[in-house]
Amino acid sequence: MRIFITGAAGFLGSHLCDRLLAEDHEVVGMDNFITGSPDNLTHLANNQKFTFIRHDVSNFIFVPGKIDAVLHFASPASPNPNSPYGYVNLPIQTMKAGALGTHNSLGVARAHGARFLLASTSEIYGDPLEHPQKESYWGHVDPIGTRSVYDEAKRFAEALTMAYHRFHGIDTRIVRIFNTYGPRMHLDDGRVVPNFLQQANQGEPLTIYGDGSQTRSFCYVDDLVDGIIKLLYSNEHQPVNIGNPVESTILEFAHTINSLVGNMAGVSFKPNQRGEGDPQRRQPDITRARDVLGWEPRISLEEGIKRTIPYFKRRMNLV
Repeated sequence: MRIFITGAAGFLGSHLCDRLLAEDHEVVGMDNFITGSPDNLTHLANNQKFTFIRHDVSNFIFVPGKIDAVLHFASPASPNPNSPYGYVNLPIQTMKAGALGTHNSLGVARAHGARFLLASTSEIYGDPLEHPQKESYWGHVDPIGTRSVYDEAKRFAEALTMAYHRFHGIDTRIVRIFNTYGPRMHLDDGRVVPNFLQQANQGEPLTIYGDGSQTRSFCYVDDLVDGIIKLLYSNEHQPVNIGNPVESTILEFAHTINSLVGNMAGVSFKPNQRGEGDPQRRQPDITRARDVLGWEPRISLEEGIKRTIPYFKRRMNLV
């Protein structure tokens, strides 16, 4: 197939480019580099099956040539309020990527008669009252909080995708992505994996806010990409959770990081600075992914972190 990917220079988008090219597809990538990095695509510069277009998806999109599939991954995704890549500091761009970007990407799919896959997120569940979260759960979201620019952008994008499916007959798919980690994450992403790996690599105590009892479920990027590809190839139109259902407390995760890095500094506890709308627990129910896609994660947390550590060491100039 000839596949069009928005957000191609981002963490997930670039890994998808690699995987699809490895499967002998042609890939047309698009990014405006607001949060994506050209470094994530430099290794593809001489690949004859890869084409790159620098463009903002909130503006009308034209892609020359036939397109068989559209994957819309363009959006700021970091919750870090101190990062220039964080959606709190890019609120309008985030909303436009979810609304106008989804509309324009769906327009490409419609023009080419292509299938369409939307990258949605576990954030659409907000601070969930249901645990673990099934796709049937409607969520617990503050529509005007600081995180709402991302949550509501993705919720609108899902609604628009289903509207195009029902009204225009577009062959659509929606993936709800849970916490994912791996190489090519921004160092100042603000989420716990980059934070802990930076501190551990520098021999510092890992900072835990509160008592560390809050939980996350961590999925390695290769597993996530595998699930997305299976969904793309499937005939499933309803949203599908893709993530690792193995839940870990932040304290347990900190000990795992320290052990794998060889950091003897331990952990330090600070008063809970839980951000507005930041969920206390998040864990995917992946029953639908197992039943419909035959997918479940295969890479353990320990193995995934081992694969991620060298990237952070290089980015931190420690090797």
